[in-house]
Amino acid sequence: MGENVNILGCFVSSNRKDEMAPNFDLYIWGDKGISKRLNVLINETYGIDVKLILLQFYVNPIPYLRQHLKEIEGYRRNEKSIGIPIIVNDENFFSKSETERFEFLKVSILQKLDLLAEVVRKKKLDTNIELLKADVEKVLG
Repeated sequence: MGENVNILGCFVSSNRKDEMAPNFDLYIWGDKGISKRLNVLINETYGIDVKLILLQFYVNPIPYLRQHLKEIEGYRRNEKSIGIPIIVNDENFFSKSETERFEFLKVSILQKLDLLAEVVRKKKLDTNIELLKADVEKVLG
């Protein structure tokens, strides 16, 4: 059908003046970052209705942005994609140990996939979120 493309993409939004931002980037894009580990999950494995689930990490978002972020964005039928915002701050991430930080990322992604399962069910999309969750759990350990 199409080319094999990762079903989970990552996006980081942060204020570059925030000294924590580069530190967070390593957890996504670094050698042990989750982006590399999630790259093995190919979208066609899970169905044809969702090609991309974009994990949108917001590092210390300003209050206005924070209050306007949704738990999960609407499904974009034309792009076959959906955005999943995840707020990262001192309380849930930066004050933790490295092990706890990776655990926070994993748990946050799995919780958001539970919300996505609800969207998939309501919109009658063919995407197998349970299989995706199991695979995310495997690759993120």
